[in-house]
Amino acid sequence: MELNEIAEAEVWVPQACTLPTAEQPLRLAEFDALFAEAVRGVDRVEPGRVRLELEADAQTAGRTAELMARETGCCSFFTFTLTVTGGRLWLEVAADARHIGVVDALAARAASLAGAL
Repeated sequence: MELNEIAEAEVWVPQACTLPTAEQPLRLAEFDALFAEAVRGVDRVEPGRVRLELEADAQTAGRTAELMARETGCCSFFTFTLTVTGGRLWLEVAADARHIGVVDALAARAASLAGAL
């Protein structure tokens, strides 16, 4: 991991996260892969809330739902909403006021990796 990646990981992983430290890099890699392979657009709706447009297929929807379910197990401050409408797939990510920075870091990371593969 390079220094800038370590700094990003520190923003991503707040003290409220209960995922064991050894598993955190693996989870971050899962998010990075999802962002690079499936994110088609990032819309910052308001502070602490972002909407990601994803590749609209059943595999992406399932993969995203499974990852978000595991993420709420360790970071209960997140709220994830997965919506399919009009042939499009959206993931909305929100958090309480104390964790706005985490959502902002997630949005920045998703935007930087979108379509990277």
